[in-house]
Formats: sequence, structure tokens, C-alpha cells
Amino acid sequence: MSDQFWMIWPGNAVASALILFVIAMPFLYAARKLVHDLFHSVGRMVGGPLRLGARWLFATARDMQERNKVVLLAHGREEVGQHIEREFERIGALVTRDLEGYPALQRKLLEEITRVEEDYKKCGEVPPPPPDWVEAVTAIAKVKSDSNEMVQRILEEIKRSVHSIHDKALAEYRRAYESRHKILNGFMPFWRSLDKTFGQVDKKLTGLHDTSSKIDAQMEKYEQINKKTDKAEHALTVSAFTQFAISLLVLVIAVGGALVNFKLIALPFSEMVGAGDYLTNTLRMSDVAALVIIFLETTMGLFVMETLRITHLFPIIANTSERMRRRVFLVAVVFLFIFAGIEAGLALMRDMLSADKQALVQSLASGRQTAPPDPLLRLIPTTAQMVLGFVLPFALAFVAIPLESFIYSLRTVGGAAVVMLVRVMGFLLRILGNLVRQLFRVLIAAYDVTIVLPLLIERLVKAARSEGSEAESRPVKRAA
Repeated sequence: MSDQFWMIWPGNAVASALILFVIAMPFLYAARKLVHDLFHSVGRMVGGPLRLGARWLFATARDMQERNKVVLLAHGREEVGQHIEREFERIGALVTRDLEGYPALQRKLLEEITRVEEDYKKCGEVPPPPPDWVEAVTAIAKVKSDSNEMVQRILEEIKRSVHSIHDKALAEYRRAYESRHKILNGFMPFWRSLDKTFGQVDKKLTGLHDTSSKIDAQMEKYEQINKKTDKAEHALTVSAFTQFAISLLVLVIAVGGALVNFKLIALPFSEMVGAGDYLTNTLRMSDVAALVIIFLETTMGLFVMETLRITHLFPIIANTSERMRRRVFLVAVVFLFIFAGIEAGLALMRDMLSADKQALVQSLASGRQTAPPDPLLRLIPTTAQMVLGFVLPFALAFVAIPLESFIYSLRTVGGAAVVMLVRVMGFLLRILGNLVRQLFRVLIAAYDVTIVLPLLIERLVKAARSEGSEAESRPVKRAA
């Protein structure tokens, strides 16, 4: 009976509820404006902060996008500037190495060409005119002998002398032309060398032109970055995402190599450090020692790349003097060789431990001592493990290159991801704020539905009053 205290009609809950609803309806109608104000206030109180938070998140996303753009353009400007600087250094080295001796080569070529021209001019000389006595001989030749023995003898002597002089002059000219032809033939290797030299000069000038074209393209890109164009921003963003993907792939491969390196030296370290020493419940001291060795190898490789100015993760190393960088480079390389030798020895120790363990297991399983394996067959995996242990530290040294690319591209990719996340959160808050506002509007409409009868009565009363006031105002207007 205690749960039926509210029933006006005992035993009939529906009728009791309807009677109570009818009794409460005037009170609900009287509180209609207050309830509407309450719903509006609660809706604004809940939805307002949500919409304000959405606007704040969108504004934050815009600010973050602008900061990301500034950082992206600054990094792109620095990268393009370094590229242009390297291209200018390459052009300077090309000019110094290949075109420095060009003036001397030009003078030599001009001298040789002048010499060849002179020889050609000499080859084109005409024979000298006949001497004056030729006219005398001609006049004597016209003399009639008239069977005079003296005159005939003189003429024969003159003929013999002329033939002798002619043969001698002809032989001298032939010898002169042969000597000139020999000189010209001697210039054939020079012409080949000259052609080869001009070919090399043309090739070097073509390379210089190609490098200049690259510099022009980089300068155009640099100008677009300075102008902060959308095209430059899009190109830098795409480049950053591409570098991020490639560097991440290379780092995953490097992690695989580091894992192989860890497996290669973990067992010997367990014998050296102690397999029973644990830092935590699952982390052994030998594993930590092996990881420290791998991290030290990677660090030494990073220092090597920094001193060679391949990477620029530590500006303090790049700003040091050439002598100091050379010292750091030598120290890092020496440590790399030491670590490589240590890993080669640990690989040999691992092979020996594995062989001893396998022999012990076989002897315990068979109950008798097994024959030792062929030394040649054992030498092959042992050598492979030692070579692998020696090479892996140097391979891990190159991790610094993709690591730098990953770090620089992570700023752009992470910034874009954070901006997208903030925008999604702002969008969700805006949707939630609109849902809250619409929910309270629905509640207001539902409240009006519950008191629909008083509202209909109110509407009818207002309509009757408006009609009565209009009827009273009509005679007044007519009288007027």
C-alpha cells in the first residue's frame, strides 16, 4: 500500500496519473516562462563553453598552422641555402681545378696555331724567279751555229750547265717541301691533342652550365620561399612527408640491424657480466651492457657524420675549428674500430659457447661423447659471425643520416598531425554544443506539448479579445 499513496483512484494507476496531470497542468502553465528561461539558461551554460572551446581550438589550429608554416619555410630556406652554397663551392672547385690553367693553354694554342700557319705559308711559297743570266743564255741560244764547231761546243756546255743547275734547284725544292711536310706530319699528334683538349674544355663548360642551371632552379625556389607562396609551402610539405616516410623506413631497417647486433653479442655478455644479474624482474644486466655497446657505436657514428659535416644535429661541432673537428673525427673512428674489434671477438666467443652448449646437449642426450665436427664446417659460420660483428658497427654509424632527416621532418609531420587533431576536437566540440542547444530546444517544445490544453485555451482567449477590440474600434472609426 505504501507505493500507492499517490493514487487518487485506488487500484487504477492510469486514471490517478491523468487526474494528477490535469491538476498539475495549471501550475505547469503558470511556470511556463520560468521553465523556458531555465532551459535557455542551462542550454547556454552547457553549449556556450562548448562552442567557445570549439572557436578557441580553431583559432589555436590557425596559429599552430602559421607557426608550422614559419618553421617549415625557415627550414626550407636554410636547406636550399645550404644546397646553393654547396653548388657554388662545387663551381669554385670546378673553376679552380679545370679552368685555372686555361689562359696558359690558350697562349700555347695560339703559339702553336701561329707556327702552323707560318709553316703553311712556307709550303705555299712560289719558286724564285730565274736569275739574270738566264736571259743571256736565251740570247746565246738564239745564235745560229752555222756548223761552227766552237759555237756548238759552247752551246752544249751551256746546255749541260743549265741542266745541272736545274736538277740541283729541283732537288733543293723537293728537299724543302719534304721537310715542310715532315713538320706538318709532326703536328698531327698535336692536332689530336688539341681536339681532345677542346673536347675536355667543352665537357667541363657543359658541366659548369648544368651546375649553373641547378643553381638557377634553387635560387628560384629560394625566392618562392622568401615570398611565402603556397606553392613553396606545398612543395616543402610534400618533401617533408616524403623524407619522413623514407627515413622512417631506413630507421626500421637500422633497428633490425641493431637487433641482429644485439643477438650477436648478448650471449657472450651474459657470460662476461653474469646471466643472473637483473636490474628489474625481466631486464638482465647483460642485455643492458649489450645495448650500451650498440648505443655507443651509434653515437660514435653520429660524431663521425657531424665532423664530416654530413649531418648538422650539433651546431657546436660544426662551428669548431678544422683542427678540432679532425681530432674528434679521428677519436670517433678509433673508437669505432675498437668496438668493431670487440664485437668480432664477442662473435667468436658466441660461436664457441654455442658449440660447447650443443656438444653438451648431445652428450647428455646420447650418453656418450660425440665426435667433433669438421673444423672447416665450423670455420665458415665462425668467420661469417666475426665479419658480421666487425661490419655492423660501421653500418650503424650511417644511422645518423636518416635520423637527422627523421627529426627535421617529424617537426612538420607532427605539427600537421597536431593541427589536424585540434581541428577535429574543435569540430566535435562544435557539434556537441549544437546538439546541446538543440536538445534544450526539444525539451522546451516537449514542455509546451505537455501543457497544450492551457496553451490552446490561451490562444482562443487571445483571439476572442482581439476580435472584441476590433469590433469596438470599428464604430469609433465610422463616427469619426
